[in-house]
Amino acid sequence: MTTSKTDTSARQRQLEAFSRLLDVMDDLREKCPWDRKQTMESLRHLTIEETYELSDAILKGELQEVKKEIGDIMLHLVFYAKIASEKGAFDIADVLNAQCEKLIFRHPHIYGDATASSEEEVKQNWEKLKLKEGNKSVLGGVPQSLPALVKAMRIQEKARGAGFDWDDKSQVWAKVQEELGEFASEFNVPDTASIDQEKASAEFGDLLFSLINFARFAGINPEEALERTNLKFISRFQYIEEAAAKDGKSLQDMTLQEMDYYWNQAKKL
Repeated sequence: MTTSKTDTSARQRQLEAFSRLLDVMDDLREKCPWDRKQTMESLRHLTIEETYELSDAILKGELQEVKKEIGDIMLHLVFYAKIASEKGAFDIADVLNAQCEKLIFRHPHIYGDATASSEEEVKQNWEKLKLKEGNKSVLGGVPQSLPALVKAMRIQEKARGAGFDWDDKSQVWAKVQEELGEFASEFNVPDTASIDQEKASAEFGDLLFSLINFARFAGINPEEALERTNLKFISRFQYIEEAAAKDGKSLQDMTLQEMDYYWNQAKKL
């Protein structure tokens, strides 16, 4: 494959920018009291925060914010590698080369003789190759600290990669209906005080898991869908607050019917 002069120029600019970031990181680690004090543990929660900020920017479609947040996360990654190099464990070159080797190994349909004509075949091959790398379980790579909804998505995707999945979405929808019925039965009792909260919670978890599974079959990212609904609710609720305040009203003194009037206005907007 040939590389055009424009491509070569762009790649050189990218390499120079990355090299500049490494130089800045060296300066900060040597000369800045705050940066010098940081450890992997102290940076961890900040990295998580930056990742969520990137997620927010992506959902809002604000590309300049996406650029900013990518930069923040890139700095953190370089920071971790710098700390590791000081310990003699590895440096950024080791990180990048190991990643390249892993990607080459897991894409034999590009770098080897294997074939994969669909996205599904690529995913299945990916999971099989991970097991060859020493993973004892297909689900072993799912981080324990992932938020439960995202974790459920990853568990289901990995199980599918191993061939453990429904044949079509009608079967998954039937499972949703089954779980909904089991959840509802926990509340179909004469005395609400006798509801077994532990069993009800377990059934609700099963219902959520089945809904997440159906969303996957329907091509919907449930975490993204829920977050968009969160943002929509926030926007409409804040409209209620602002519109009511303009009319000299307080939410605490309004009836649900009055608030619903403003809510419907917000929906039209």
